[in-house]
Amino acid sequence: MNTFPAQYSTLSAAALKDYLIKAYQLNSATTCRLLIRNVSDTYILENENEKYIFKIYRDAHRKRNEIEAEVELLNILKENGNSVSYPIADVEGNQIQQFNAAEGLRNGILFSFAKGKVILDLEDKYLIQLGQDIAKLHQTTSSVKLNNPRPEFNFETTLFEPLRDLKPHFNEMPEEFEYLRNIADKVVKKFDDFNTSTFSYGYCHYDFFPKNFHFDENGKITFFDFDFAGEGYLINDLMTFLNHYFFHQLNNLITKEQAEKDFGTFLKAYQEVRPLTEDELKAIPYLGITFHIFFLKFFYDNYDDWSNAFLTPRYTKHRVELIKKWEELYCNF
Repeated sequence: MNTFPAQYSTLSAAALKDYLIKAYQLNSATTCRLLIRNVSDTYILENENEKYIFKIYRDAHRKRNEIEAEVELLNILKENGNSVSYPIADVEGNQIQQFNAAEGLRNGILFSFAKGKVILDLEDKYLIQLGQDIAKLHQTTSSVKLNNPRPEFNFETTLFEPLRDLKPHFNEMPEEFEYLRNIADKVVKKFDDFNTSTFSYGYCHYDFFPKNFHFDENGKITFFDFDFAGEGYLINDLMTFLNHYFFHQLNNLITKEQAEKDFGTFLKAYQEVRPLTEDELKAIPYLGITFHIFFLKFFYDNYDDWSNAFLTPRYTKHRVELIKKWEELYCNF
């Protein structure tokens, strides 16, 4: 009897454990359990002395050549002294594993474990280290061109294409959709005021929330989860970190004054390594609009696989309200 086609299966943690122990010659006592089933599937492997992260990508989200580009980027970052969670080669030298799953071929990578923990309330010493380390990472990502493609973050991919694709989703929410169209136009016109020819360009992480870097006991940072890494203005990464303070304020975890002070400390440390132009600094908040519209499309695109649990009209309206609050807090059109 033929197996009925599937679109998103979950690989057995027990079977993966056996496969990975053999492929990477891991300690036979290594365990494997599923951590996250979402954008990709993330497993943690651990034994008495070691920990690893194994990530399985969905073909609908990341094609093989994009995964190869992520591996290439991480290898370059590691070689240039950046502290990142990096791909590990198996006994045959392969950094990408391939599995014939129910829905077809899926690719996976075993990553080094990022030592330490997430810190949400960042003291100055952490903000200074973070600013300097992201700047050093950008020194590398601004000077390379990968052999395989990664997504590009520009107005077409973060504003125009999302609004075209999202239009059916907003059939019953015409006022919210009209607001998104108007705010997108305002962002594009605002950038006419900036000399973007002086903006630093390269590969962005595009998700620099504290959940994606760990501090160890000595304050050393390890960056991970480069799944969204793509080409664009490097200030996109500073904008994504600003989002941390945006949500912190909305959740009443920090005052507006303290958030501004902390983000200023971070920016100052960054510029000690990589100076920014005045226009780059002014442009950071407006890219936040593109970020939120981009991810609204991402949720919409992945509705069948995982976002159907939350992407309701109520949630969609909530996300539009977030954009309005962002505009009110950071933008001056």
